[in-house]
Parts: sequence; structure tokens; C-alpha cells
Amino acid sequence: MSALPLNPGALAAPKSHRRATEEAPWVRWALIGVALGFLTLFLFIPLVTVFVEALRKGWEVAAAAVVEPDARAAIRLTLLTAAIAVPLNLVFGVAAAWAIAKFDFRGKNVLLTLIDLPFSVSPVIAGLIYVLVFGLQGWFGEWLRDHDLKVIFAVPGIVLATVFVTFPFVARELIPLMQAQGQEQEEAARVLGASGWQIFWRVTLPNVKWALLYGVILCNARAFGEFGAVSVVSGHIRGETNTMPLHIEILYNEYQFAAAFAVTSLLAMLALVTLVLKFLVEQRVKGEKTLAQDAR
Repeated sequence: MSALPLNPGALAAPKSHRRATEEAPWVRWALIGVALGFLTLFLFIPLVTVFVEALRKGWEVAAAAVVEPDARAAIRLTLLTAAIAVPLNLVFGVAAAWAIAKFDFRGKNVLLTLIDLPFSVSPVIAGLIYVLVFGLQGWFGEWLRDHDLKVIFAVPGIVLATVFVTFPFVARELIPLMQAQGQEQEEAARVLGASGWQIFWRVTLPNVKWALLYGVILCNARAFGEFGAVSVVSGHIRGETNTMPLHIEILYNEYQFAAAFAVTSLLAMLALVTLVLKFLVEQRVKGEKTLAQDAR
């Protein structure tokens, strides 16, 4: 029997496929060079500059700027704000993600839209909204004044503004993962007689623990560095309502460059620690995925 004639397109397809997916070496190196150039120009050089400027006048000046009373107050307030805002967003993110991924209800799309609201609204506008609501001339201003309660230009306002700008991070990390996992495991646990809390703690939470930690890390990083919304509601009271970013701005505007860069370097180190934690979580997730694929 004679061999069937080969289709010319069958031979051309692999060649064109290779051309579409395998670029020439110079193209790959050019893309890598462009990426490294952008990283160097917009990330590495500014980061190195921060530490160089912080130490320009010596370790003593930098250390004195960090332990100065107003700086210590700003550091404490930043840590306090993050310590309050992150757990609140953790609870909200888990509840919102669980509701959206596991249940169907009216207003589900509205809730999804509201979760994304801080991504589309300027933080400055968010701060102004809180001023209009809780300020002396705001909706609840008279009631707060009569009850000797202060929100704006005080710690509660700073916490509220930080919560607003950071609450999408945990929910947005959990929602896609929970939706991809489906409801089969929860339904099986329910059939076996598990209660709602048992299903959450023993089935749902273990499956999303790394995504949850990843969202918490991102939320914490944003809480440390938030400037716009906090600037509006803080009042810039030294030693009382200035977070680290606001304290850095004041020092820089007063031409105390060494002190400003010293506090900035501390904030940069917190950001680097956050990046390291983020990298470790990503590696752990990749490792677990690899083990799961090998087990199959």
C-alpha cells in the first residue's frame, strides 16, 4: 500500500508554532534588559538612595532621628493602626469571601463592587468623606461633641481611614481561590454531620490558609504606608496623630533631610520584611502545589 501524501500544512504548523513561542535569543535578552532597566531606575536606585541619604551624616544622626520623641510616637501610632486595621480586615475579608464564594444571595454583585471601591476611589476623597461624616460640621459632629467623643484629628479617624483603603486585600485574595475550590468538600462535611464552625475551621480555612496569609501581608504593607486618607483625617498633630509617612513629610518640608531619610529607611525596611514574607508564602504555596501534583 502506498503511503498517503502528507498534508503540507501539517509540516508547516509545528514550524510556525515554534516561531510563535520561541523568540530569538536577542529578543529575550532585550526584554530582560528592559525589565531590569526599569527595576533599576524606579526601584533599586531609589531604595539605595534612601539608605545612603539616611546614613550620610553618620549612624548617630540616623539613630537620633529614629528615637526622637515625635518619631517614636509616629512609629507607635503606625504599629497601633496596623494592629487594629489588619485584624478587622481579616475578619471582613474571610466573611465576605465565604459569603460570595459559597452562597447565592441578592446583592452579591453589589458586595463585589463595594469591595473594589477603595481601588477606584482616591484615598484623599475617602478621608474627606470621613471628615464630612464625623467632623465637627459633619453628620454626627454635634452628637460626637456632646458625648465628648473625637474621631477626626484623633486615632479613631486614622484607623477608620486605614481600614477603608486596606479592606479589599484579604477578600480579593480569598474570593477567587474559594470559587475555584467549589463547595464539594463543605457539602461532604455537612452530610457527615459537621456544624458550620467545624466546616469552616477544619475544611474551608485549611484550604485557604496561604492565600489568607498572603492577603494579610499585603494589607499590613498598605496600612504601614498609607498617606492620602490618613493625611486628611489626622490633623498633623505632632506626637499625637502623625503616622510614619506623615512624620517623614513634615521632616522633609522642614529641610531635615537626614532625619526624614532615616525614618524613611525604617519604613523601607518594614516594606522589605513584607516582601520577604510574601516571597516565602509564595514559595510555600508552589511547594504544596508541586507535592499535590506529584501525589496524583
